[in-house]
Amino acid sequence: MRPARFLIVGTQTSGLYVPDHYISPMNVALSVRVTGTINYTVQYTFDDVFAAGYSPGAGNWVNHPSLTTQTTTLDSNIAYPVTAIRIVGNSGSGTALLTIIQAGGGGRS
Repeated sequence: MRPARFLIVGTQTSGLYVPDHYISPMNVALSVRVTGTINYTVQYTFDDVFAAGYSPGAGNWVNHPSLTTQTTTLDSNIAYPVTAIRIVGNSGSGTALLTIIQAGGGGRS
């Protein structure tokens, strides 16, 4: 699959990336590139994000253990099934660009 990119500025929250959690193994690469001054957290959930009436703002989000309250360019991964991923700006006025690449899926582009 092609990389998905989510850009936030300051205290914005990105939209959701919904991986194909039926791919086995479900491996997702995460990279955050920082410009300026920003504090960010990458989060994931196990919620059914397609459920009627689901609201990401009221969801059960888990902070990624390596990408929580960070201020620099970093990368990490998720090696188990999750239903959605997002990036949240905690403070600052800079930008954070989250790039997500999911392995598998037969090489679709």
